[in-house]
Amino acid sequence: MGFVNRVAELARLQEWWETADARPALVWGRRRVGKTALITEFAARSGARTLYHIGGTRPAPAELAALSVRAASVTTTGSRDPQDRPYRDWDDALEHLASQAQDSPLLLILDEFPELMKSSPELPGVLRAFLDRPEGVGRLRLIVCGSAVRTMWEMQEYRAPLYGRFDLALQVHPFRPHEAAMMLPDLAPADRAVVYGVVGGTPLYLSWWRQELTIEQNLLRLAGRPGAPLLTEGELVLATEAEAGEYPAAVLQAVANGKTRHHEIADALGADPSRTLRQLVRLRLLERVLPVTESEQRTRRKIYRIADPFLAFYLGPLSRYRADIELGAGPDVVQALYEAMSEHLGQVYEEAFRDHLRRRAAAGELGPRVVAIGPWWKDDGQDEIDAVVLAEPARTRVPVLVGEAKWSRTVDAERLRARLARRAANLTGDVEALTYAMCAREEVTHVREGVLPITAADVFRP
Repeated sequence: MGFVNRVAELARLQEWWETADARPALVWGRRRVGKTALITEFAARSGARTLYHIGGTRPAPAELAALSVRAASVTTTGSRDPQDRPYRDWDDALEHLASQAQDSPLLLILDEFPELMKSSPELPGVLRAFLDRPEGVGRLRLIVCGSAVRTMWEMQEYRAPLYGRFDLALQVHPFRPHEAAMMLPDLAPADRAVVYGVVGGTPLYLSWWRQELTIEQNLLRLAGRPGAPLLTEGELVLATEAEAGEYPAAVLQAVANGKTRHHEIADALGADPSRTLRQLVRLRLLERVLPVTESEQRTRRKIYRIADPFLAFYLGPLSRYRADIELGAGPDVVQALYEAMSEHLGQVYEEAFRDHLRRRAAAGELGPRVVAIGPWWKDDGQDEIDAVVLAEPARTRVPVLVGEAKWSRTVDAERLRARLARRAANLTGDVEALTYAMCAREEVTHVREGVLPITAADVFRP
């Protein structure tokens, strides 16, 4: 399948490209999220003369030699052939490329920039001096890209050499449910929901799913054999995100095991997890959840949960069968694994349901002045509502919609509405004025006025 989606990201890059004298663009995000595909697609669509270089684990002279070879194919003026006379250092490289961009634009992409910094720690300072030179940089445009999220954040902080030198800072995230559906056009909506619950919105993982095979066959291929791709990727995520504090894997496993409050996580670790929690939330591996009516600064009712559906699948249902799979029993346990995914899929579907409501609110379909959408529960954790939509017609936030998502093929709207109304009475004295959103996988029955039926065909519509 070719390139799909990323419409907003491409538009931001194009706006940056068309801005006169634009300073560098910074593109970053977790591994496998599609950064390289995005910037190469942008380069192709823009028609720009492009020099693409990806940092590796090579010493600085080898990096510069590789850059020189690639530069030879896009530099045409002057007497210097970079392939015959490679760049001596980064100053030399940038000076030559700037000279080549005096008359026509040249796009320089430095991918995996943190890797380049390992072999050339002076590079950020060199780049700052180059960008600040009085004569300018001609029509040379620079995109700096990387996967080491903490390093990419630090590059933008005060006192960092490149602080204030980026005209565009673009963080690339996994696909949302409706975006993931674009990569699964041949599947029924309910099956798209299952796939999203297994691999999440990471484009590479979505591309691995063979749509002509059954769910069980795909689970066997991708997770049911020793060394299967999703087993390897789970290990990679836990290992490569080790920059997120001192013990990210232990924190993630604690949350996956039901330790969702700060003190519970601290007890499980025997240490203060605050810094690690902040970093994992920043990486969008964890999310901090609180009742939608509460203020984060004032409430202690925050809980943590795994934000990435793939990681929740890897640390949850898949982990229960990991030992059997490693012993070669995958073909025997795949069906059991699929059946054990019901609770996990239900939780993923709830968040996909809330995401769908946010899309509808942004389109103005849920009424004016919607300001927040999220779950709600009482102090004791009871009477939970999957989604509450708050509007602010004046100075006070009021609920205008409550909703519930069920990982069931069908839902009886009338029966569910009565239960939701009892819970919503904790939020408003006029439950009849609310809209009730009911979400099932395939069908919502007994729908009456004031009920908004939603199915996977709505949530996972491309």
